[in-house]
Amino acid sequence: MGEITRIASGGLWEPIFGYSRAVAAGGWVMVAGTTGFDEHGTLAGVGQMYVQARQAITNIAAALERAGSNLGNVVRTRVFVTDITRLNEVARAHKESFGANPPASTVVEVRRLAHPDMLVEIEADAFAGPSREEQSTSTIARAQVRTVRSSTRAKPRAAGKRSAKASVKSSIKSKTTRRRR
Repeated sequence: MGEITRIASGGLWEPIFGYSRAVAAGGWVMVAGTTGFDEHGTLAGVGQMYVQARQAITNIAAALERAGSNLGNVVRTRVFVTDITRLNEVARAHKESFGANPPASTVVEVRRLAHPDMLVEIEADAFAGPSREEQSTSTIARAQVRTVRSSTRAKPRAAGKRSAKASVKSSIKSKTTRRRR
């Protein structure tokens, strides 16, 4: 079974709410909703959605780095904004950070976030591939599947016998014909 690593950032909300900034498991790193607070606990860019989005993505990058990953491995983001009419500001920050490797993404407008000055919160999921342990286990499993498949190859049918697939098709046709009558 794979290892699960929980990564804290020391952020204000982690001990209050009881969550990890990121969790790494099975080649995946999931980064919790991340806002624009800097390393000193100050919200960057009060009233500025672009600045908060950039800081949130910087915080995501730091969490991914601690987990041995990076922004290039992000496959999905979820963006929560308090004013969808300002989407272009968040989109600009998102594209600047992920433009070379665009992830699947969702943007949702919410009424408000945990702090009244927060304008954006971003979650990210990154895939870096299986760990070495999982790779070796997977290689063994694939070899076993190949062995099973090769030992269960279809044997030649005797002349005049129909395949199971043909029998099923014939059965379906006759049931359909009976219903129409």
